[in-house]
Amino acid sequence: MNDNREAFGSRLGFILVSAGCAIGLGNVWRFPFITGQYGGAAFVLIYLFFLAVFGFPILVMEFAVGRASRRGVGASFARLEKPGHKWHYAGVPMIAANYLLMMFYTTVTGWMLYYFYRMVTMGDLMMMSPAEVGAEFGVMLSNAPLLCFWMVVAVSLGLSIVALGLKKGVEGVTKIMMSALLVIMLLLMLRAVTLPGAAEGLKFYLMPDFAKLREAGLGKVIFAALGQSFFTLSLGIGSMSIFGSYIDKRHSLPKEAANICILDTGVALVAGLIIIPSCFAFGLSPNAGPGLIFATLPNVFAQMPAGRICGAAFFLFMSFAALSTLVAVFENIVAFWIDVRNVPRVKAVKWNFVAIVLLSLPCALGFNVLSGFEPFGEGSCVLDLEDFLVSNTFLPLGALVFVLFCNHKFGWKQENFLTEANSGNGIRIPVNPVLCFYFKWVLPAVIFVILVFGYLEKFAPGLYARIFG
Repeated sequence: MNDNREAFGSRLGFILVSAGCAIGLGNVWRFPFITGQYGGAAFVLIYLFFLAVFGFPILVMEFAVGRASRRGVGASFARLEKPGHKWHYAGVPMIAANYLLMMFYTTVTGWMLYYFYRMVTMGDLMMMSPAEVGAEFGVMLSNAPLLCFWMVVAVSLGLSIVALGLKKGVEGVTKIMMSALLVIMLLLMLRAVTLPGAAEGLKFYLMPDFAKLREAGLGKVIFAALGQSFFTLSLGIGSMSIFGSYIDKRHSLPKEAANICILDTGVALVAGLIIIPSCFAFGLSPNAGPGLIFATLPNVFAQMPAGRICGAAFFLFMSFAALSTLVAVFENIVAFWIDVRNVPRVKAVKWNFVAIVLLSLPCALGFNVLSGFEPFGEGSCVLDLEDFLVSNTFLPLGALVFVLFCNHKFGWKQENFLTEANSGNGIRIPVNPVLCFYFKWVLPAVIFVILVFGYLEKFAPGLYARIFG
């Protein structure tokens, strides 16, 4: 096992890289449309509450396991578990989940890169009617060579950065991408909120109207907010604990986790300030679902002054958001081979380039060549299956492992976790019976509920609808 552990060159690098992993398409794609679907500002308040009481402590636990072990999930449990215990077996399915995530995330990242390229070089989307723009997204999905090409571009970019090493590659490039992402988002936000007619969108997004919760179904809203607070931080597959393994103990982990939660949430909220006021300004619905980005927003940009520039900037920041997650997860995968098999970084990158491209092909072909494969019935595809397995199975199960491992005596033990988490300057977790009970029993129960209801929603929608009214 390799003991020449790399480390971040700066604390800012750790924060931006960790936030880059969390700040993915779940923030800038899913958050705005799910906010639109579930009533706007009232949903945002519920989401923020669950992020604080649920997502935040699990993030601290992932960081603690990584920092205490100085390893990624492939070896961290083995270093911390008691002799004879079998927690280390959890590392393999967690790394498998990272591969599974990349099997579809690389394809979706390719979509963002392609739309950015198209906005810059052609701009033809700006001259199409709303119906034509929506149809054009379907044309792209039907083009197998095009999707495969941009998927390979995404894999190449992500792994090339990882091949440069932690400081020069992952940290250095992610700093640039994240800084550019934040600047572009702020500029787009300023443009969106000053559009004529944007005030109604701001009211919808920022002024809570709890009557909208009843319209959407209070139970559905609560569960959606709970799920979003969990999934937004990429918890449960070790993609956060790997970065904990690269930092020292000068700062407490609650302090570091708070910074990342604030940055992650800030990006999600600003994304909403770009998309929702823009939709209201041009009479379009903010609850258009996943098609909001590709079928609706190009029409918004077409009607803006300097719309092509704004559209190109928007898809550039979407590409940076997606690539920052790719780089973070690729680093977790490559670190697994370095930690567990002592494979040199460059060789691990080369092997994984071939493996991830091959594993990603079913998703890229799932909209065309393999479109006859409909795992969840008519209209579903390979991406839906892979996304369901990651989001509704591996993430909650992995988070359950981290919570149980950190808080029970048959794992690492709660006192060891709290000691590690509170080492360093900054915010500390109070050690009191109520909070310890919450970590030990309530958090696992909540994760189990997410797991069960996720399956009910997919396989027993009638029962799910009756439960949530």
